[in-house]
Amino acid sequence: MHRGELYRVHNPPGDPRRHRIFVIVSRQTMIDGRSPMLICAPVYTRGSGLSTQVRVGTDEGLKHDSWILCDNLASVPKSDLRQYVGSLSPAKLAEVDHALSIALELRF
Repeated sequence: MHRGELYRVHNPPGDPRRHRIFVIVSRQTMIDGRSPMLICAPVYTRGSGLSTQVRVGTDEGLKHDSWILCDNLASVPKSDLRQYVGSLSPAKLAEVDHALSIALELRF
């Protein structure tokens, strides 16, 4: 399991859908460690083009164009991340990092 990978989660808490795709955004040491939860960003089929949203699609293993919503982070149990969908390229992961920095108002 690695940062930037996408997984289909069945029956995500607080989500009316039967399944949702999430991208792991936790740092790699958390992923490799003993923490049972990871920070993930949900993927939606619709986005509004905000600076906190990143467009993804078939290049990342999805069936159609979608959006990663970095304003809607969730703690997801590692045990729920079982159905691998695909992964982000380094360039796409950099876009997610930028969107996260905007969503969290991080200044470097």
